[in-house]
Amino acid sequence: MKTPYLVAALLVLPLAARADKLVIPANAPPAFEAECGACHLAYPPALLHAKAWHQVMTKLDNHYGDNAGLDAKTRQTIETFLVQNAGGDKVSGAPMAKGEPPRLTATPWFKRKHHEVPAKVWQDPKVKSPANCAACHTRAAEGSYREREIVMPDGRRWEE
Repeated sequence: MKTPYLVAALLVLPLAARADKLVIPANAPPAFEAECGACHLAYPPALLHAKAWHQVMTKLDNHYGDNAGLDAKTRQTIETFLVQNAGGDKVSGAPMAKGEPPRLTATPWFKRKHHEVPAKVWQDPKVKSPANCAACHTRAAEGSYREREIVMPDGRRWEE
C-alpha cells in the first residue's frame, strides 16, 4: 500500500528541484548574452511566454525606458531563441494587459515566488528593482534560484 505513495513522491522530487533551476539553454546565440546581458541579467527564456518575448523584442527602441535597439539580424536571432525556449503559462502566466510591456515581475509566477519579500527590499539601493534578480539570488547568472542561496541586501540569508 505504501509503494504507490513512494513512487509518486519519487516522481515529484525532480520537479521540485527543477523549479529552482532556470538555466539558459545551450542553444543560446552569443548575441543573447552579449546584448541582453550587457545591461541586466540575461533572463532565462522560460520566465516569459513566447508572445511576451515577441512584444519585448519588437519594442527595443523603448525597452523599459531605454533604447536597446539592435540591427535587424541580431534582433531576429535573439527573438527566435527567446520564442523557441519560452515558458508556458505555468511559469510565465497569462499575457500582459493590452498596451503594457511584458514584465517578468508582473507574472503570477514571480508574484507567487516573491510575495513574502517586504516592499522596503525593492527600494534598497543594492536592489533598485524587482527585476534585479542577482541582487539577492547569488547564483542567478548560473540559473540557480534556490532559497538557500538567497542573500538579502542587509547581508542575512533568506532562510534566517
